[in-house]
Amino acid sequence: MANEIRHFVLNTGAKIPSVVLGTWQSDPGVVGNAVAAAIKAGYRHIDCAQIYGNEKESDVLKHPVVNMVAEKLGKTPAQVCLRWGLQMGNSLLPKSTNEVRIKENLDVFDWSIPEDLLAKFLGIEQARLLRGTSFVHETYGVFRTLEDLWDGEI
Repeated sequence: MANEIRHFVLNTGAKIPSVVLGTWQSDPGVVGNAVAAAIKAGYRHIDCAQIYGNEKESDVLKHPVVNMVAEKLGKTPAQVCLRWGLQMGNSLLPKSTNEVRIKENLDVFDWSIPEDLLAKFLGIEQARLLRGTSFVHETYGVFRTLEDLWDGEI
């Protein structure tokens, strides 16, 4: 049976849900219904912040590796990406205002990507969509430089 990974334990001992609904750049008038659908589906963490500045779009859902794994597992490309993120130990923030996709995005707990297919993700080029400049301050921040924040990753 797959490890469900429904939450992560923070260094304070508090738990944070592993899957979060993102509403960034949603069309006006649809966020309220999306939030209601998300709560009904079981989401307990909803992010509505605009500060991220991650305007760069990613075509990862169209990547051949993602689509091949999705087809083999009978899942959507989005579900495969989300499950990969969980298996890598990341908290997830999928954005949707579509009720069907909101529910699909939570269907990532009772299955896992087998190791042989997980290894194929290494061939996907990684990119940072969030620079992190808002988390850095040379005098007052926990992170004084971007290098401190990212610790050599990507």
